[in-house]
Amino acid sequence: MAKKTVKTNAVRIIEQQNIPYELLGYKTEGGQPADGLSVSQKIGYAAEYVYKTLVASAGTDRYYVFVVPVAKELNLKKAAKAAGEKKIEMIAMKDLLGVTGYMRGGCSPIGMKKRFPTFIDRSAETLEFMIVSAGKIGMQLKAAPQDLAKASGAVFTDIV
Repeated sequence: MAKKTVKTNAVRIIEQQNIPYELLGYKTEGGQPADGLSVSQKIGYAAEYVYKTLVASAGTDRYYVFVVPVAKELNLKKAAKAAGEKKIEMIAMKDLLGVTGYMRGGCSPIGMKKRFPTFIDRSAETLEFMIVSAGKIGMQLKAAPQDLAKASGAVFTDIV
């Protein structure tokens, strides 16, 4: 019997919007998340194409999603400015699943429990494709940056 591909919320949304995509899988160490640079090596793509999804808050129930290259760090001042807030901070890891519906290492900017304001670093805008989590540890989603922005309701801005 063939192994069935798991469809995450992110994959369902991409398919509903008829967005061309490719799923990329990688072997995990006991289901544990790998850092972004390791993921880029495991899937065989340069780090410049692989992006991580970060969630920050500006207070109770004011969440924002930031998609940045795995080799870079989110600049919280630039992120706050993009979100129109004075200050934001990363949410606690223990809160990630409850807020987004995704676990650390499998957090996709697409298909969260609620649709939060989402910002993709401007560096992705000129790429032919970018790779983000497909919503499960060990599964990545490759698609055009403009298509991923459309699916997540994101805007491109300078956040690193």
